[in-house]
Amino acid sequence: MHASTISSSSVGIDKATGISKPAFYRNLPYPDIYEHEVANKEGVTASNGAFVVTTGKFTGRSPKDKFFVQQAPSDKNLDWGKVNMPVSLQVYKDVYQRSVDHYNKNVSKAYVFDGFCGTNPKSRKAVRIITELAWQHHFVTNMFIRPTSPEEIKDFKPDFTIINACKVTNPDWKEKKLNSDVAAIFNVEDRMAVITGTWYGGEMKKGVFSMMNYWLPLEGIMAMHCSANKASHQSLIGKGGDTALFFGLSGTGKTTLSADPNRFLIGDDEHGWDDDGIFNFEGGCYAKTIKLRRENEPEIFDAIKRDALLENVKILENGDVDYDDKTITENGRVSYPIYHIANYEPTGMGGHPANVIFLTCDAFGVLPPVSRLSEGQAMYHFLSGYTAKVAGTERGITEPVPNFSACFGAAFMTLHPTKYADLLKQKLQKHNTKCYLVNTGWTGGAYGVGERMSIKATRACIDAILDGSIDSAPTVSDPVFGFDIPTKLKDVPASVLDPKQSWKDKDAYEAARSKLAGMFKKNYEQFRKPGMTDYASFGPK
Repeated sequence: MHASTISSSSVGIDKATGISKPAFYRNLPYPDIYEHEVANKEGVTASNGAFVVTTGKFTGRSPKDKFFVQQAPSDKNLDWGKVNMPVSLQVYKDVYQRSVDHYNKNVSKAYVFDGFCGTNPKSRKAVRIITELAWQHHFVTNMFIRPTSPEEIKDFKPDFTIINACKVTNPDWKEKKLNSDVAAIFNVEDRMAVITGTWYGGEMKKGVFSMMNYWLPLEGIMAMHCSANKASHQSLIGKGGDTALFFGLSGTGKTTLSADPNRFLIGDDEHGWDDDGIFNFEGGCYAKTIKLRRENEPEIFDAIKRDALLENVKILENGDVDYDDKTITENGRVSYPIYHIANYEPTGMGGHPANVIFLTCDAFGVLPPVSRLSEGQAMYHFLSGYTAKVAGTERGITEPVPNFSACFGAAFMTLHPTKYADLLKQKLQKHNTKCYLVNTGWTGGAYGVGERMSIKATRACIDAILDGSIDSAPTVSDPVFGFDIPTKLKDVPASVLDPKQSWKDKDAYEAARSKLAGMFKKNYEQFRKPGMTDYASFGPK
């Protein structure tokens, strides 16, 4: 092993956390991380060079076990509910001490990552993440902003610290009023979190994201669950704009559509919007691997090599990865540093966006492939965060299920959704940013009757937005939803642009549109309260 250990006192870990016994490895380079992973027997190496681990019974986040300490003054800001559940300070202290005791009694060597969340030095936060497992150190090294030199972290003072005590459980969870023996508890005032009972790497990634979603809006900086790209050549800037944002829930095409050979990828999941423009929160990507094919997603496929970390995927005897195998989970994942993508933007930043695109996968087949939104409509659809899932078959009937997730990422929003909407509105107004709704779902009928929107048609819609040609396209106003629908776009059939025309049964379309409009209105009622800006008039009639 090339790296030497440091004492917890040398970088202030003992005073800040109480963890004093283990020898720490700090910010290991990738070759050393790999040596530790192999020596610790934490996984296996695939034939493509990636290291492969399993995360135990948790192969995804455990949202029912995520809590925030209820104490002043943050208790007045946090949006309490099913997403942000309260826990007492005493319970936090008990779980925290149990985790510290575990490190001091049972752990001889541990790992600490000191780095940043956010590529813009003006707006980023310093994060420290302590882990017992080398592969978790690998994960956070992939996902956060790595220091460029030792001097950058010479006098490191973290804005937030996570202690990952994944081997600790809480047998007294019932008396502590937790939901299981697993707990991820965030203490906003102490700027500290402790994760117990789950090995899943995404808890650390999304935990820091939740905290960014708390701090930044209070500083006037927009925090967003979106991907972002920018024009790859100066001559393209201004023709549809330099930077574009893609909001969307899982399965809507956020990652796929932001990967464009003519544009540089800023980031694929988490971004901020400050006075300088757009900046990535992360230094890596965390992609799903189920049914991964080079011909469909070459950038991701080719990014899986040495220094990438595969989670919960099937490895064959010859070391090859079977991306189709669901034995462990459908949520197989890979994390890798963003520079594994050839077409990435090295600064991780872009200018103020000219275009914001809300992606939805409408399985009801009602929404057009692209529509132009007014400012008020943009706020309404941002708060709605609509997509639809296709349910399983029961007694031969398959019915789409609507999924509304405020801000296209309610699971990670720590403040009330209207805080983000009001801030987004300010940004859109100040920078004259245009907004669009793009449906990557069904056309010609609902799921089971119609067909999935072709990727060619969707990309043509995106291209028209980015090159500005959509601005001169003729439009009609949807009589129910009110947004403007282009009637003519290059490479998109007119019959597809108008969803009603794509349905054989026009009456059935009218009924489906009314039904979906009702779902929107019912969901939006939660935002019609005193003191909130009401955008209901910009929704469906």
